[in-house]
Amino acid sequence: MADTAAEKPKPAAAKPPKANTTGRRPDLATLSGIAVALAGIIGGLLLEKGSLQDVAQGTAAMIVLGGTLGAVLVTNPLDTVLRAFRALGDVFFEHGTGASSTIDLIIQFATKARKNGIVSLETDAAGIADPFLKKALNLAVDGTDLQELRKMMDTDIALSEQRAEADAKVWESAGGYAPTIGIIGAVMGLIQVMKHLEDIKEVGHGIAVAFVATVYGVGSANIFFLPAGNKLRARMHQATLMKEMVLEGIVGIVEGLNPTLIRMKLEAFNQPQPAKKKVSTSPKAKEAASKSAAAGEPVSAVN
Repeated sequence: MADTAAEKPKPAAAKPPKANTTGRRPDLATLSGIAVALAGIIGGLLLEKGSLQDVAQGTAAMIVLGGTLGAVLVTNPLDTVLRAFRALGDVFFEHGTGASSTIDLIIQFATKARKNGIVSLETDAAGIADPFLKKALNLAVDGTDLQELRKMMDTDIALSEQRAEADAKVWESAGGYAPTIGIIGAVMGLIQVMKHLEDIKEVGHGIAVAFVATVYGVGSANIFFLPAGNKLRARMHQATLMKEMVLEGIVGIVEGLNPTLIRMKLEAFNQPQPAKKKVSTSPKAKEAASKSAAAGEPVSAVN
């Protein structure tokens, strides 16, 4: 009978909670900013009876972009330049995971650790996608001293900031070199113009073409290179803030704090902008405000 009896199905193992990741989405600020800048410049050109052919010069673009790339390679190590090119994705795309989903995940870990002990989070750590959170939680599960854990993760944050800062400086250096390379291109064009001074009409056309390199240099620096460096730096600050929030959450779990207290601490990293209070303009509100002012009391906003 025991052999023929159907075996009872074993309960499925609980899957570790995962952060609510939505991948990467296009950064509308970057895309719309570039579009608005180009539309303004090209629109102004067309309103001045110009044409796109006036600024469409392949040789000028080759001089500016090639010269700028060469100067950047001289300034920065090759691996840093390659990493900066790979980081361009962070300029055009932003991560969909917000602080709220990360806070919820940490609170789930804190609740489980409070009930079953911090060692029970060992299986959960294996399913975490965020490498920083995964490393911090593994150190906590392994019983790493709290001060040593904080020191190691602070070092991780500092090194990440240094790498991101180096990437941003690559694009900032490109923004510094491009206008100067553009001037070099303009001078080279003028040299060619000076060879044909016998034809005044060609001289005027040649001078106009020569200055296209300056337009490319100044435009690329101020529309893309410098803004890209600043955007990477903004991403770095955002990532650092998120890592500091994660570290505070893990430290709270190790200390055995109540999950409610941990949430209150972490919500400070995700504070929304305070809404402005609306001051009522009703006659009763005005009368109450005038009485308070006469009595020397502070006037408060009335909703």
